[in-house]
Amino acid sequence: MGHLDHATFGWLTPVLSYAMACIGAALGLRCTVRALGAAGRVRRNWLITAASAIGTGIWTMHFVAMLGFGVGGTEIRYDVPLTILSLLVAVAVVGVGVFAVGHGHGRDRGRSLAVGGLTTGLGVASMHYLGMAALRLHGHVGYDPLLVALSVVIAVVAATAALWAGLNIKSPAAVAVASLVMGAAVSSMHYTGMLAVSVRVAPSSAALPGATAMQFIFPLAVGLGSYLFLTSAFVALSPAVDERGPTTPAPPPVGGLAR
Repeated sequence: MGHLDHATFGWLTPVLSYAMACIGAALGLRCTVRALGAAGRVRRNWLITAASAIGTGIWTMHFVAMLGFGVGGTEIRYDVPLTILSLLVAVAVVGVGVFAVGHGHGRDRGRSLAVGGLTTGLGVASMHYLGMAALRLHGHVGYDPLLVALSVVIAVVAATAALWAGLNIKSPAAVAVASLVMGAAVSSMHYTGMLAVSVRVAPSSAALPGATAMQFIFPLAVGLGSYLFLTSAFVALSPAVDERGPTTPAPPPVGGLAR
């Protein structure tokens, strides 16, 4: 078995990845709060922004943490299409969960929360294991099924708690606390999933396919992190939503999805 190191840069990557998870959660929760106080196109745009923030934050958390992942006896590369697919899955599936809560909270709150939490949690887990499937190394990657199942349960519970917070917590201070908890839960899910990993190294001199973390993961994570910071600034500076209706401008559509 190859020796696995989850923190080759010490505490830098765990702390930075936790910060990314917290920022994504905080932004997503604030956008969800804004969405619940709006209607129509305004609500849709806030929910799209919330989904992109949470999905991007989770993905960035995972791959910033993976910058510190190493396996003794082999180099590591990443399959670029699979890595990008993991990002798209994170945003899309989180979006389904956020919209389930955002459009169903006034009718059957418990059911919409359960559906949204389950969908979002499975999306988080899918992103994580798709990202792991993108690993290319000299050897075979195996998983402990019990720890994998535990990581999925943590993801679902964390997602449900985050969406509950979006429905019930309104003040910025309470959202900040909820974001710290959500960031801790997402990080716990990630490292539980990583504890499930074992690698049987097969030494080889053959070139590995894919890109190194510094060639691909690092610049993409920096770009997505910048998106989170800029969007956070927009949300912080935009006027508060009037609870009586959509009196504030909608956030800019993500990726040109709405006009």
